[in-house]
Amino acid sequence: MSAAGQHILVYPFPTSGHFIPFLDLTHRLLNRRLTVTVLVTPNNLRLLDPLLTRHASSSLHHLLLPDMDPLPAPNLPARLRRLRDLHYPPLLQWFQSLTSPPVAIFSDFFLGWTQSLASELGLRRIVFSPSSSFSYSLNMSLCRESLRIDDPPAENQTLSFPDIPNSPKYPAYQINSIYRTYKDGDPDKEFYRRNWLQNLESWGVVFNTFSDLEAIYIDHLKKEIMSHDRVWAVGPVLGDDGLDTTNRGGSSSVPFQELVAWLDSRDDNSVVYVSFGSHYVLTRKQMDVVASGLEESGVNFVWSVREPKASQVSSDHGVIPDGFEDRVAGKGFLIKGWAPQVAVLRHRAVGAFVTHCGWNSTLEGTAAGMVMLTWPMGADQFTNTQLLVDECGVGIRVGESTQNIPESSTLARILVESLDGCRAERSRAKMLSEKALNAVNGGTSDNDLGSLVKAINEIKPSTGSNKI
Repeated sequence: MSAAGQHILVYPFPTSGHFIPFLDLTHRLLNRRLTVTVLVTPNNLRLLDPLLTRHASSSLHHLLLPDMDPLPAPNLPARLRRLRDLHYPPLLQWFQSLTSPPVAIFSDFFLGWTQSLASELGLRRIVFSPSSSFSYSLNMSLCRESLRIDDPPAENQTLSFPDIPNSPKYPAYQINSIYRTYKDGDPDKEFYRRNWLQNLESWGVVFNTFSDLEAIYIDHLKKEIMSHDRVWAVGPVLGDDGLDTTNRGGSSSVPFQELVAWLDSRDDNSVVYVSFGSHYVLTRKQMDVVASGLEESGVNFVWSVREPKASQVSSDHGVIPDGFEDRVAGKGFLIKGWAPQVAVLRHRAVGAFVTHCGWNSTLEGTAAGMVMLTWPMGADQFTNTQLLVDECGVGIRVGESTQNIPESSTLARILVESLDGCRAERSRAKMLSEKALNAVNGGTSDNDLGSLVKAINEIKPSTGSNKI
């Protein structure tokens, strides 16, 4: 083999929460001398710019395939099916046109259908999970077992998962809506289930997590789910290792130096950062409670606000209350749109994080040593909250979606208390942060990354005639 490593195709799911961590991992794979082609759609092409700047054109390539049509898919399964129908034929043709094609397809867990493509081409497929191994275990349990959920779900119905470590239990409303509201046999539900089951057929799985955070779930996947040890935990991948984190995922809607100057003028651990992710727009009631809680608390804060689109203004989506910005002048810094979240969380002035507990935010807050004020909205965010609050002891529950919206006075009190330097959550958060950083700097995640690259480099190129 030459000095350069094997060639792989990286296929992220085309939303920012999935695409960005996959690119962060791709950067690390390139630093380990693999050759990578990234499948990208026009809407996400700009996100490749930092990698294209950092890496030689001989080692990093991209394959441009079309976006889906502009009409929104009615649901996630329909979107996944459209993506498969749009990309499968040109991908197959691309692979077959190359004299030395990639030896493996490395794709997002939502793209289980690429297992069929890999099998047709005689290639290995590796799954990338941008979510936790805990959440992955729950999804595997959901797609393999037929849940008995009341129709409609009873308000107090609880579902148990004794096959998962710690035997977690969840109220019905916290379960993925595809399993909660779709009937068995529904084509969308069955397509979604099959997509996940195809992940079980993969050659290996890579998680953006680390052993000290999720050891029992990683071991569970190796022993009970995958039945092999090609399960690698390589996180947290946060745009480090030479990449600029200030523009990770996009340009901020405010000048970065202006934000840094504001934070520099604050004391250590005196600022609360508030963000509910890159997609979720608060309802009117949620928005009013967050704004009132921040104002009543008197704490310094940075709030990354997702404003509703024009089509949403007349619905139940919230907007910043009139006069709020004037009333909190000097105490609050509002960012309307994309925020440089990693850089904000790492600033010495920031001490607590109000978060929806998306996995990227969970890892970013964990690595920064934040006290996490949890307000999950859906998807994997309830399992992430359980991990932060109940298992790691670094989080404080604030709310849950629209099911449990706190009083503004309660939120104000929690905001103030979260900045108390004597809280047990703060000391535990600091210790967990050290473990996260050690993992990717010569520790378990660094070792797993090395093991992953070694395994890829040992794959023998397919002749195209054999199925794996």
